Amino acid sequence: MESILVEHEKSIWHLACHSDDIPTDGGACVLLEGRQIAIFNFTRRGEWYATDNQCPHRQQMALSRGMIGSQGDEPKVACPFHKKTFSLQSGQCLNDDGYQIATFPVKVEDGFVYIGLE
Repeated sequence: MESILVEHEKSIWHLACHSDDIPTDGGACVLLEGRQIAIFNFTRRGEWYATDNQCPHRQQMALSRGMIGSQGDEPKVACPFHKKTFSLQSGQCLNDDGYQIATFPVKVEDGFVYIGLE
């Protein structure tokens, strides 16, 4: 799928995929501007999130395959390899202060998922 760029506020919105490409209550990876982005369809919360796909703990491209859930009111993803958990909102590691991931704005319009990159 060809990336479409639309400037909006401080982000440039990139067409990432069809919304149906992302599993319900799960994630998938897309490549945008040479960067692997994990997109999550958190259906139970009615929310979408996007983060770096790389887990900073061991530099593995795996977060899109991680399990999503909540810690209190905080949506999170757990790395499938070493179980480091990251906030899907802030990117902060919830069980080790030494790690953080980048997060990106997401919008879904007319069946397409867009990711905002600066």
